Amino acid sequence: MPAKLTSDQFRDNFPMLSGVVHLAACSQGALSGELQAALAELTAGMARQGAPWDAWMGEVAQARRRFAALIGAADDEVAMVPCASDGAYQVASTQDWSARPVVVTTDMEFPSIGHVWLAQAARGAQVVHVPERGATVDADELVAAIDERAALVSIPAASYRNGARMPVVAAVARAREAGAKVFVDAYQATGVLPVDVRELDCDYLVSGALKYMLGLPGVAFLYVRDGIADDVPPQLTGWFGRVDPFGFDPRTADFPANARRFETGTPAIPSVYAANAGMRLLSRVDVHEVGRHVTGLAASTAERLLGAGERLWLPESPIGPQVALVDDNPDRLAAYLAERRIITAPRGAVLRLSYHYYNNESDVDALCSAIADYRSGS
Repeated sequence: MPAKLTSDQFRDNFPMLSGVVHLAACSQGALSGELQAALAELTAGMARQGAPWDAWMGEVAQARRRFAALIGAADDEVAMVPCASDGAYQVASTQDWSARPVVVTTDMEFPSIGHVWLAQAARGAQVVHVPERGATVDADELVAAIDERAALVSIPAASYRNGARMPVVAAVARAREAGAKVFVDAYQATGVLPVDVRELDCDYLVSGALKYMLGLPGVAFLYVRDGIADDVPPQLTGWFGRVDPFGFDPRTADFPANARRFETGTPAIPSVYAANAGMRLLSRVDVHEVGRHVTGLAASTAERLLGAGERLWLPESPIGPQVALVDDNPDRLAAYLAERRIITAPRGAVLRLSYHYYNNESDVDALCSAIADYRSGS
């Protein structure tokens, strides 16, 4: 087995980083040479064959397999969906809310997921929001909100707002006692933090390709634990959700027993190629080492910024791959940094500074120096 890449070796796969400090993987990962080559392969195949469906379907199958390997799942426990919201909707649509109407979620969840649960009110669902406490969610308060009325517990592995890592293990343990299912949003973790569905023991998990997984928008993945039964079939479906998609039978809507029953129409093929490119790179690293590296950079950044008098929205522990800098005008600060070729991700009242394995201490130096210049008016 080839040796895993070091951070410096991994960085060599991102030519753009020779002139840019990329601290926005929480929004969009840096562009790799691997991704550029994958898109060139896609267009070259179209030029040669016109409609290379066999090659496309091979990429789709490979993407499912790669994501399954990334999270410790079996291949047939993974469905390909257009985005995380679609994955959440597919799960919600299969629930009968009449006996157990409650969805327990948190204020640290991404709105696009939370809105799916709210929209289920028309079918009888009742959403319980566990509020943020400081920069995270209190595990005891979350556990207390989960009772026998809960059908589903929705929790992010790490919050998009400040990278705080959520008490998933405690939530799953309580959900098991109460007889509820658990939906984990791992979009802000997969690719930089270890994510193992067997260890998490969750029922569903969703993640997508464009952020830390180093792909493009248009493709996400839904893990569905083997043996999970639906109250009703998925309400959104399409030809990829059939037992034999290439049977082309308009009179039969049969659903596979595995996770592919949650798939709908033709995937965004360019995004599938990009997803495979990102996951190929991720397969060459040790995710535990990646986790240590990015959390170390985040901790170093937090220490330096706090020492300089900056305000941070920071969980006590454990720190994630991101630092949230509080500022009166995060968009203006982001624009200033962009002029210095430092790419960040403003959201609400904070400027998000997120790290990947390709980042290093020189990026932290450049960031802290630029922020000091901004404060001094330089």
